[in-house]
Amino acid sequence: MANDRVGELLVREKLISLKQLQTAQEEARKTNTTLAYQLSKLGYINDKDIVNFLSRQYNIPAVDLDKYPIDEEARRLIPRELSERHKAIALKLEKKPGRPKATLIVAMADPMNINAISDIEFKTGYHVEAVIASEAQILRLLSEGEKAKSQDTGPLQSAESIDAIMRDLDPGEIDVAAPEEEVDINDLARASEDAPIVRLCNAILLNAIQKRASDIHIEPYEKELRVRYRIDGMLVEVMKPPVKFKNAIASRIKIMASLDIAERRLPQDGRIKLKLGKGREMDFRVNTIPTLWGEKIVLRLLDKSNLQLDMTKLGFDPKPLADFRWAISQPYGMVLVTGPTGSGKTTTLYSALSELNRPEVNIATAEDPIEYNLLGINQCQINEEIGFNFAAALRAFLRQDPDIIMVGEIRDFETAEIAIKAALTGHLVLSTLHTNDAPSTVTRLLNMGIEPFLVTASLNLVLAQRLARRICERCKQEVRVDPRVLVEAGFDPKEAQSVRLMKGAGCEECNGTGYKGRVALYEVMPFTDRLKEMVIQGCTAAELKQEMIRQGVATLRMAGLSKVKAGITTLEEVLRVTAADRVG
Repeated sequence: MANDRVGELLVREKLISLKQLQTAQEEARKTNTTLAYQLSKLGYINDKDIVNFLSRQYNIPAVDLDKYPIDEEARRLIPRELSERHKAIALKLEKKPGRPKATLIVAMADPMNINAISDIEFKTGYHVEAVIASEAQILRLLSEGEKAKSQDTGPLQSAESIDAIMRDLDPGEIDVAAPEEEVDINDLARASEDAPIVRLCNAILLNAIQKRASDIHIEPYEKELRVRYRIDGMLVEVMKPPVKFKNAIASRIKIMASLDIAERRLPQDGRIKLKLGKGREMDFRVNTIPTLWGEKIVLRLLDKSNLQLDMTKLGFDPKPLADFRWAISQPYGMVLVTGPTGSGKTTTLYSALSELNRPEVNIATAEDPIEYNLLGINQCQINEEIGFNFAAALRAFLRQDPDIIMVGEIRDFETAEIAIKAALTGHLVLSTLHTNDAPSTVTRLLNMGIEPFLVTASLNLVLAQRLARRICERCKQEVRVDPRVLVEAGFDPKEAQSVRLMKGAGCEECNGTGYKGRVALYEVMPFTDRLKEMVIQGCTAAELKQEMIRQGVATLRMAGLSKVKAGITTLEEVLRVTAADRVG
């Protein structure tokens, strides 16, 4: 409501004098508050009287927040920064006749502010019905929430509003040199310990946990600093702090990860451990790299509580799961898991190790880095700087009487050769490769220089995998797609006429994306005698793939289409993460 209009009405009703109005208007302009708040603060009119007066004038219900039972779940629907900006607090969700969705009842100091109501509706996804409340009561409730948060000396529980912190960042407080300039390390350390910087970095980490992000990217550019989260495999921009703070933020993250803040020319790796309360911990794997405009930082979130070690729940269909279990149950041989970075290879390998982990079995792993600690398994961290690479770790393992060896990745001929020799001498070897599908894994090993007869003698099975986003269960609905599109994607023409496809409409549960969580797609190729013969004969990856399909192995695309038919993911997701099967 316009301050001048409110003032005129109050003077007309003789509730205040013209001089009082002018004094209050001046104070409201200085403090960026409403006229009603200043009139009450200056004692010109009772707080309750002004709320009731405005309620009558605008025919909007008034509420006394000191007595009103606020639904805390409803209150959390409006982010704190939005509540502070518009002086609004959500009270409850209420079902209204004629509306399919509940209405959010919001107490506002200015219920005539259409822009504020639109902002809240856009952010929450609910229709908003405004009621009027005392601005003093609203501000007191907001400050009490902030005070309770600041008095919590236990583990970090929830993320502070990023926008609220951003308002505390005064560009005049900190002045850090550009990357090419000389920097006083003491100044940099002091800047990184500045309260708003500390709070902002905490909020970035904790918000990432709340949003189920797998990675955080903090990226400096010439004129801006960008923070993005990878959620369900897709990068989403979440904020742009002032670019002037890029070095202070980078230094704070490096201090948390026990890295050298003075070294800004070389990449660094570290780790951050956060305690989240109730015995839960979250690890962040931190990597920094120098770029043209400063240090880019990427943090990988490692949440052991979300690590799925039950293979029956990873997304395997029955036959591929049986084939994979057979391969890892063999006393010797090699099992390879392939796919790009972030495709879930580590989870699949850890699930296999968890199933094989028994007191009578000696399991050793070489990892770079160790993502999760597994009880009963001897895990070794690779350190290239001192010469402890995968090949060196493998050689050491063979002198440690192992039964099962897991190598984080086969990157070169030396590692591949030792791994294959281990598989041929009575050890089960699990490892990963970066290839597009299962058949091309064989040709990759041959291209590394491994002899065909060694590959055929050692390899038990190759598993290729991808991750596709799951359709949000809350807003899932059926969609129609042209059968010709389905046929082109790989569906049988008859099947394309009857298949029912699902898609997420977008809701607050999935942040409007239509997706929540991910599901794995598997291509599991047992290395049969016929495939071994073809390798010895020098057949190509395409020929191996054709034979694999003839033997009944589902390709990644086929596995994806199966998940589409089951209503687990969408056709668009499958087309995004898998390639068409071009064979024959």
